[in-house]
Amino acid sequence: MQSLTLLVLDGTYAICRLEKGSTMPDWAFTGEFYSIMRTQDELSIVCSQNAVPEGVCFNRDWKCLKAEGPLDFSMTGVLASLAVPLANAGVSISALSTYDTDYILVKEYDLEKAIEALNSAGHNFI
Repeated sequence: MQSLTLLVLDGTYAICRLEKGSTMPDWAFTGEFYSIMRTQDELSIVCSQNAVPEGVCFNRDWKCLKAEGPLDFSMTGVLASLAVPLANAGVSISALSTYDTDYILVKEYDLEKAIEALNSAGHNFI
């Protein structure tokens, strides 16, 4: 696996869980980065932590690492090249992918440990 160039996005994020039949809330679309996934079991939203209203089930204090892309779909092991060093360093993650690239969420208190682990694995930060 080649080394990736990574960027820490500004802001702090929350991972929210709404009931499966919930309508899409307006607050979910706040900020430059958000992700929404609906399954038969739930509606999950990753968004700016400041946007989440009281009463919503959420997990807070996530920082977002972006792999500079676009990454070609033929590339293999991209997420593994990020997840394995982080797992070995004891850093819990949540991963998201788009058409162009991958994102890794790490807890804010683990950010420096995550950067160190990924740098040691050969990845670079800008």
